[in-house]
Amino acid sequence: MVKLVSISQALLVAEHLSFSRAAQVLGVRQSAVSRRVRALEDKLGVSLFERSATGVRLTEAGRRFLERSRSALAEIDHAVKAAANAGRGVEGAIRIGIQSSLSAGFARTLLRTYHDRHPAIGIDIVEGSASEHLVHISEHLLDIALVIGTPLAPHCDTAVLWQDRVIAVLPSRHPLSGAKDVDWQDLKEEIFIVSRDPPGPQVHDHIVRRLAVLGHSPSIERYGVGRETLMHLVALGFGVTLVSEAGTAASYPEVVFRPLSTSTDDVAPYSAIWLPGNDNPALRRFLSLARSMSAGRPVPQEPETSSRYSSSWQKRDHRQ
Repeated sequence: MVKLVSISQALLVAEHLSFSRAAQVLGVRQSAVSRRVRALEDKLGVSLFERSATGVRLTEAGRRFLERSRSALAEIDHAVKAAANAGRGVEGAIRIGIQSSLSAGFARTLLRTYHDRHPAIGIDIVEGSASEHLVHISEHLLDIALVIGTPLAPHCDTAVLWQDRVIAVLPSRHPLSGAKDVDWQDLKEEIFIVSRDPPGPQVHDHIVRRLAVLGHSPSIERYGVGRETLMHLVALGFGVTLVSEAGTAASYPEVVFRPLSTSTDDVAPYSAIWLPGNDNPALRRFLSLARSMSAGRPVPQEPETSSRYSSSWQKRDHRQ
């Protein structure tokens, strides 16, 4: 029988690509993690990792197994939380996928307002890419996702809720750091750095698209790091990058944020995605609130009926 703890530890090794780092996070010996993962591999009859002196990497079999395991564990985690919520008398639950920073902006305000207005509803927040969220929505592992852009979402309803300006991130010693704003002509010879993980691919595409207008092919380097480490790489002079306006709420040493002077063209739309047949009352309340906030109208005092909810979105929603 495969033990869930072994799968959990294998997922942690895959996340860090290191047995020693996984052991540090867990607060156990590296040998204990290695034994569990090796026993899991023996049970499955395949190698999940390729081991070397410099670290580990996932095998193709390991990647497929752990992707499915991650979804399965997420469903188990949701079941546990739902049971706990029921035991505490929580009035429903909603599972929300996010892709952008919650340090500021519309998403932060939306979640805070929803939580304040409906404290008895359990909220489960999951970070991930737009593609991951779409899979989880189709598998009923998420109720709704807030993602960057306007992705194709077959069989789903979508709505653009808000837009954020795109902001240039520069090292504080950069010649343009004292400017009020910058334009693409200023940046075309820069080395751009982006994350391999979302929203890095969207940032990459935006840079290519905007500099193509100037007939220029940009120099872009990808790093397997998150937002915080990317900001530190900017500070160290590895290059410049872009973030949405919401990402400027957090400050980083030796980093400055400068708006792009052509801000009307440099905006990032953010969309909500959900299944039209999802009749979760908590989701209907969330969409009602999001609609009111997006339109700048007063927040409704009571959840609206399903008929009002359906008709009011028709002008802005589209089913792919």
